[in-house]
Amino acid sequence: MTASPRTGRVVALDPGAARIGVAVSDGARTLAFPRPPIPAGAGEAARCAVAVLDEGATVVVVGHPINLDGTEGEAARRAEALAEALRDELDELADAAVEVVLHDERLTTVTAAAKLQEAGLDARAARERVDGAAAVVLLESWLQT
Repeated sequence: MTASPRTGRVVALDPGAARIGVAVSDGARTLAFPRPPIPAGAGEAARCAVAVLDEGATVVVVGHPINLDGTEGEAARRAEALAEALRDELDELADAAVEVVLHDERLTTVTAAAKLQEAGLDARAARERVDGAAAVVLLESWLQT
């Protein structure tokens, strides 16, 4: 694998059973912003590819939910399948190479929910924003590596 470029927008995808959380960085990779979630399920890789291309990203970070004990479960295998399908979609659609990487996302949703609660959002409002917030946590973690 080649090293990721040091600049350019990055899209983070936090896959879930019903929705895929989305966040995007600025071009300098210093800030992360939530975007509306993408529906999970059939055709999710194509929907994600469109979102990535719309954002002009050079890198996509897919959350890889490794279990706390370090093993991979069904959710991790689904994330790996999404990453692979997304690579294929982007290879067909993108004019330039877009790197797709997996990044450990343990506890991103828990961290995001806690941050939303600390910000004073009620449970309903937090539920509506947790997917994007979790993707922001994932993206910030990747940007710090």
